[in-house]
Amino acid sequence: MENTTIPMLALRGKMVYPGTSVFFEVSRTKSLKALEEAINKDQPIFLVNQRVPAIEKPKQEDLFTVGTVAKIQQMVKAGQGVLRVFVEGLERAKIIKYIDEEPCVKVEVEEVKSIHLPAEGVEEIAIFRTLCDLLDSFIDKNPGFLSNQLQNTIDKGELIPFMYELASDLPFELEKKQEFLEERDVTVQSQMLMGILIEESEISDIRNEITEKVKKSVDKNQKDYLLREQQKVIRKELGEEDIVSEADEYMEKCEKLNASKTVKEKIAKEIRRFKNVPPMASESIMMRNYIESMLEMPWKKASKDNKNLKKAMEILEEDHYGLEKIKERILDYLAVRSLTKKGETPILCLVGPPGTGKTSIAKSIARALNKKYVRISLGGVHDEAEIRGHRKTYIGAMPGRIAEGIRQAGVRNPLMLLDEIDKVSSDYKGDTASALLEVLDGEQNVNFRDHYLEVPLDLSEVLFIATANEPERISKPLLDRMEIIELSSYTENEKYHIARNYLVDKQRKANGIGKKQIVIPDDVIYALIRSYTREAGVRELERKIGQLMRKAARKIIDGEDKLEVTVDSLESLLGTAPFSEEDQFTKPQVGVVRGLAWTSVGGDTLSIEVNVMPGTGKLALTGRMGDVMKESAQIGLSYIRSISEQYDIEADYFETHDIHIHIPEGAVPKDGPSAGITMATAMLSALIGKKVRGDLAMTGEITLRGRVLPIGGLKEKLLAAKAANMKEVLVPAQNERNIRELDKEITDGLKISYVEQMDQVLKKALI
Repeated sequence: MENTTIPMLALRGKMVYPGTSVFFEVSRTKSLKALEEAINKDQPIFLVNQRVPAIEKPKQEDLFTVGTVAKIQQMVKAGQGVLRVFVEGLERAKIIKYIDEEPCVKVEVEEVKSIHLPAEGVEEIAIFRTLCDLLDSFIDKNPGFLSNQLQNTIDKGELIPFMYELASDLPFELEKKQEFLEERDVTVQSQMLMGILIEESEISDIRNEITEKVKKSVDKNQKDYLLREQQKVIRKELGEEDIVSEADEYMEKCEKLNASKTVKEKIAKEIRRFKNVPPMASESIMMRNYIESMLEMPWKKASKDNKNLKKAMEILEEDHYGLEKIKERILDYLAVRSLTKKGETPILCLVGPPGTGKTSIAKSIARALNKKYVRISLGGVHDEAEIRGHRKTYIGAMPGRIAEGIRQAGVRNPLMLLDEIDKVSSDYKGDTASALLEVLDGEQNVNFRDHYLEVPLDLSEVLFIATANEPERISKPLLDRMEIIELSSYTENEKYHIARNYLVDKQRKANGIGKKQIVIPDDVIYALIRSYTREAGVRELERKIGQLMRKAARKIIDGEDKLEVTVDSLESLLGTAPFSEEDQFTKPQVGVVRGLAWTSVGGDTLSIEVNVMPGTGKLALTGRMGDVMKESAQIGLSYIRSISEQYDIEADYFETHDIHIHIPEGAVPKDGPSAGITMATAMLSALIGKKVRGDLAMTGEITLRGRVLPIGGLKEKLLAAKAANMKEVLVPAQNERNIRELDKEITDGLKISYVEQMDQVLKKALI
């Protein structure tokens, strides 16, 4: 065949070899046009395969270069724009040139001739017989493989037509089929076919072996079923009908179960299925676990709530000092339940720093209301199935944490504590926070769907209490469904009462110490609070008291009657105090201003330091400041430059000097706008060389025009100022209403001055 230009049709996984006849369907426009062109001009068509069959519009690089020139024998319309084509392969050919014309693609091709043809006679017969023997072995394992076309080529005894027909029928990969087509050496082609036949025979052996094993397993199950039925008949003949099967026990429990008709029907259906499943089957274990879980759920069983408001208040006062808002909210809830008999169950979220007693409050509420208490820790939960449960068809499936909590409580109306709700996370397994929406939505949780239980679970009577350290980390839709109650930092007086009334007795009992075996005076407790702990809650204070109890235990074991703790003996018992009042440097300094900060573990004070040095007008910021704090520093500098004339600062001063702002401790990240006025005051102090009062602290956001804007976390900040022995605190005027809400205990001893403009701040601060 000389080089010729003919229409091209791209095939998707269908291989056509020379001398073989093949049916295939065509639906793509270009392919239909190529067929039409070939028929109209009485030409053959060039068939070549795509490298990736899925590509809808292949380019030149998506096609193999070697294909088959074929003659179109027949075309039949199959409907819906599909054409069924019957072709006969003529010769192998290689693409020399693409001619992308309308209406179809044409190619210039040249024939690919075979080389190293086996010599007629012995060599050809040997290859032919070897292939036939291997084919016979393959047919023995795959009955029905031999087609009429393949049998005809065997009968004719011609090697090359036989090889092409065999390659066309064998089920191996497209890449290997293309490799066989492109191979010019006939001897190599025959070796490729031999290897493929051997490999396919081995695959057939393995497949038949697997099929046989499966068949034996099925036969065994059928045999077990027949034997089991015979066993039932034998028992009946022997009069052993009183032997109750496990399934019958389950059915008896189901009938006695206090649940809705829908639930009981679901359990009964599963029991009937369980009865017909062989005990050794893996499905039997899964079904048993499901039935037992369903029978253990308290569908309609509820505990009787305490409706005595006086008794509830006594229990709350007994367990916790202060916390008036929480106690008021619980008593309101009880009053509504008493009047309405049911009432809407609230979803409370206790927000506060670690150690402020959020978890213990939930326990006290459960005791006050006479409710069962269930705690579910959500910290680090990232799988949605932890909340909604796993589908029971999976191995190891179990109910979600909510349903499991109800089962453990044994009643439908427990108090459920969702601990650390701000620390749930999401990944590819689903959004845990979104799964909690259905749990905490009063409109939806009447019919909560647990994937494992598969029937609605009523959560409307559950009293949900969530805890969180940082409400900003809770998703907005979830936060919207909860009533936020803030537990702020404890004052020194509150810490004293908590330690005296609760912590000392708790640690004494935990360490086996009698009441007369240790004496801890009030001044020791105050010393522990002031010198050994600096925290929002009382967790570290409790640890220190526990440490004293352990020292007392050692003294008692050594033969002493009791341990009398004094302020002077604290250092020998607990080591050197990490904090002291001398640490607070309150002397006036240039470029050093005391700021106030809110953190997730309470309030803190920050000494903002500023240095000015000759340079090129750079502003250096250190101390791991966040973006918002850096912007506050820039705003403060811009404000100072705008008022520089008032303080006789030269016009070119800022171009010839560098300003460096540092906020210790350098390793702790800091962010927020409330240090704005503090940084501006420190910068001006350093620029004009005036000292700033050391007993003054301040907090507030600054604007470019020198306005002082309100901030949050005032209670914690004021407590931090008191701990640092500050005499006066500057607070934005718009925060005055927040100050009025605070207890006198917090504000006593502090002079609180309200400021609206930066010039007021500077008058108060600069000496």
